[in-house]
Amino acid sequence: MDEGKADKKIAVLIDADNVSNKYIGYILNEVSNYGTPTYKRIYGDWTSSRMGSWKDVLLERSVTPIQQYSYTIGKNATDSALIIDAMDILYSESVDGFCIVSSDSDFTRLASRLREAGMMVIGMGEKKTPSAFRAACEKFKYLEVLASGGENSEAEAVAPVQKEKNGAAPVKKAVPINKEKAQLIRTIRTIVSEISDEDGWAFLGELGNVLNRRLPDFDTRNYGAMKLTPLIESLDSFDVESRKTGSSHVTHKFIRNRG
Repeated sequence: MDEGKADKKIAVLIDADNVSNKYIGYILNEVSNYGTPTYKRIYGDWTSSRMGSWKDVLLERSVTPIQQYSYTIGKNATDSALIIDAMDILYSESVDGFCIVSSDSDFTRLASRLREAGMMVIGMGEKKTPSAFRAACEKFKYLEVLASGGENSEAEAVAPVQKEKNGAAPVKKAVPINKEKAQLIRTIRTIVSEISDEDGWAFLGELGNVLNRRLPDFDTRNYGAMKLTPLIESLDSFDVESRKTGSSHVTHKFIRNRG
């Protein structure tokens, strides 16, 4: 992690009503990729027996539980407490960004408001999280993907390689493209067309930046790849070229739409 990221202070606010305690380690590890968590708070009714499993986890990770009684059936007081704290922290001007952990769309307006104030907002939740909340965040991470270490259980995540029957050159086995991956390919093709040079080549680093801005929930790990280059190569829809730079140890990757 570079110094710029290490210097960023991030408030981590977790909705215990919508997050399992098994994810806490993955949440904090992922936040460390973007900065230092200075606030680590989790909201819920800790008098409830169902919150008992959180106790040891919170002590181990030094996460502060914030008590919020459920005053009225059907009303989520936890959400209100988290939102009020987030605004208090914002006005304290003590952080550079927020990580809001929930699969609940109720935090959509909060995420938008924090971004309007110039805050970096990272959202985390399960894949069931409504698209409105995901889109309101600058970045959104799926908890299931973080917990799996970036490994995708879907067969089409990375095309397997098999040998020809005659033992000749290895070839990629044809694999189906699911709806999400097909949409990703269309988005990448559009971006490449927009930022490419006259020969159709686009710098892969710039592609990655635009892709992250256009798709807040984009993460190479969602597709079974740890980095952008192997993901692009696995899609089998683009040409990838390495070019030398002034340093013998550094090369730049460029991408071009195929066909």
